[in-house]
Amino acid sequence: MMKAEFRALAEQGAELVELRLDWLSRVPDLSRLLDERPCPVVITCRRRVDKGRWGGTEEQRRMILRNAIADEVDYVDLEDDIAGEIPRYGNTKRIISHHNFKETPANLEEIHDRLSHRDPDIIKLVTTAKTPDDNIRMLRLVQNASVPTVGFCMGEMGLISRVLTGKYGAPFTYASFSSERSLAPGQISFREMRREFHYDEIDSATEVYGVLGDPVAHSLSPLIHNAAFRAAGLNKVYLPLHVHPSVFRDTLLQFRWLDVQGYSVTLPHKVAAIDFADSCEQPVEEIGAANTLYREPEEGWVAANTDYDAALTTICLGLEPTFDPSTDPYEPLISGRRVLVLGAGGVARAIVAGLVKNGADLIIANRTHQKAIDLAAEFGCREVQWENRGSGFFDILVNCTTVGMHPDLDSTPFEQTWLRDHMLVFDTIYTPEQTLLIKQARQHLCHTATGVEMFVRQAAAQYERFNDLPAPVDLMREKLRHKISPAKYEDD
Repeated sequence: MMKAEFRALAEQGAELVELRLDWLSRVPDLSRLLDERPCPVVITCRRRVDKGRWGGTEEQRRMILRNAIADEVDYVDLEDDIAGEIPRYGNTKRIISHHNFKETPANLEEIHDRLSHRDPDIIKLVTTAKTPDDNIRMLRLVQNASVPTVGFCMGEMGLISRVLTGKYGAPFTYASFSSERSLAPGQISFREMRREFHYDEIDSATEVYGVLGDPVAHSLSPLIHNAAFRAAGLNKVYLPLHVHPSVFRDTLLQFRWLDVQGYSVTLPHKVAAIDFADSCEQPVEEIGAANTLYREPEEGWVAANTDYDAALTTICLGLEPTFDPSTDPYEPLISGRRVLVLGAGGVARAIVAGLVKNGADLIIANRTHQKAIDLAAEFGCREVQWENRGSGFFDILVNCTTVGMHPDLDSTPFEQTWLRDHMLVFDTIYTPEQTLLIKQARQHLCHTATGVEMFVRQAAAQYERFNDLPAPVDLMREKLRHKISPAKYEDD
């Protein structure tokens, strides 16, 4: 099985494959394992104390490593505490490694210096990110290292250093065989590293962008932004940036070292982004929330809210498929329409602001009624108790709650009996695209609009601010749909 997976990775374009011998159930036949190997290989056999699975004796483990060197394997991974006891021999290169699964210690440089005195060809230094700044410290170490160093942080917060370590001089990084088999916290698959983040194309000139959130690992923004960058031939990479609210401003100041050129902003940072910005686009001031930060040479950081136009465009396309957002105004289609908005969070604020500005007759319902009261008072519209949300007559229904989002697929925020034929039902959820609300609306012959359209259009507007180029909207939509519903997409 290990040989088969080795060949499969090489066929997919892997240039160096690590074989974790500690995952095998018995001592391997190295000659058989390495015979006719399709690409260079690293032999590693981790002890349990290093989060490995080796169940034999330490002497057996060291004998395996020595035999690998005698067989002239390309690389052998030696922990720093045993490196001095296993001498260099032949053409095998030595990776001297050190792992810290608890933290990124203050003495990184001291540890690196110790490793450099263990006769390494490559140093592997891996720690655990507790703060975003741990990534900066690690990448700065990689950049300044006199010995080639693969340095990155584990955990969700450390993903950015896994992807960016090559930008700062690392000879390679580490990924898993598949997304179902991660060997370390925060590790992503070879397929994701190569196809989503395009690791092989990252170099010292690559510009960095990202989405700020807490949590953020679930975000699909990197998928569609990186696809758009690559389609345009841009040397840029877009990353998920896990940032806690308590250190939001400090983290963005630390990220200056990465020279980040633009951010998407998701919960819970949409208000803090305004405070960080040097100036704001007009809708941000009206809404009181931003989902984008981009840089202008004269103005510095500018806060924008692309949810605003994305939502209005999605609604207008649902009402009139020939609507052209580049030329057609929103007001003629929206003015006078009776609209029920479910929810009172950040997305709801942007949608309420846009609908009110364009003349809609708006009512807000939220499970926490006071939030509906506050939002309605702020924008001069009406509210209704959550329990009474189905008692009115509406032309447009907009769901801004999470009811019906994966994995809660059998729930709907609006009963089917409350729907009426030919009204527009817009569900801002995009995972899945076909929520129960959307399915039932179609059975009622309602017009529908999904969260996929809004998500893609808000991302496209961010892309245009980041790059001053038209966004490949169709490509972004295709990538998103393929990700969230691959089987259906392939059938279509």
